Amino acid sequence: MSDSNNNTTHFGFKSVPAEQKVAMVADVFHSVAAKYDIMNDVMSLGIHRLWKRFTIDCSGVRPGQQVLDLAGGTGDITALFSKRVGATGKVVLADINESMLNVGRDKLRDLGLVNNIEYVQANAEALPFADNSFDIVSIGFGLRNVTDKDAALGSIFRVLKPGGRLLVLEFSKPSHEWLSKAYDLYSFRLLPFMGQLIANDKESYQYLAESIRMHPDQETLKAMMSAAGFAEVTYENLTGGIVALHRGYKF
Repeated sequence: MSDSNNNTTHFGFKSVPAEQKVAMVADVFHSVAAKYDIMNDVMSLGIHRLWKRFTIDCSGVRPGQQVLDLAGGTGDITALFSKRVGATGKVVLADINESMLNVGRDKLRDLGLVNNIEYVQANAEALPFADNSFDIVSIGFGLRNVTDKDAALGSIFRVLKPGGRLLVLEFSKPSHEWLSKAYDLYSFRLLPFMGQLIANDKESYQYLAESIRMHPDQETLKAMMSAAGFAEVTYENLTGGIVALHRGYKF
């Protein structure tokens, strides 16, 4: 959320003019797009794939449904949804970042997933879709990069069909002090080093570590989803709260 008094927001640990954050985040993801998938595997020891599969399993997705994978990036979650909705369904991979969208499109086409996927460059705060368009909206590891999270949640609520479900998979707050300390050491010492070694980009991974710390904790995000109109909002901690999956319904 931005500060309405001086119209600033956070970019990692820095305070920046709110109108500049979109471009600054865009630069980060233009920079990391080509190495994004390999860095995900290295950073999480492959566990991110389990988090994403768990999200799909919790989605209740069925053949023929319409799904929006928001901030879908390189398409991991889109690919899983595509196989579940089948030929009669549709998955829209939407991302604000053209570089990430291009990597995702190329990857999914290489996997032979072409018939039920659409690609849209879109800002989560003002989605270019009609009201009541989707049975499911997922946003995986993207909400923390959105400048106005309340606006994004409201936009998502609008495009969901009545009875539809939102799933937010995001880094969160570890539930144990010892884990939190170990995670801080990993995030601020090892992660930028690996970013430099593998992606030749220390600064972007420093930002990603900082952005995780600035993201609302589990209970705060739950309250934000409820305030946006979502009902029966729940969350489940994964890997000791390093990641959390929030779910809410539009009734």
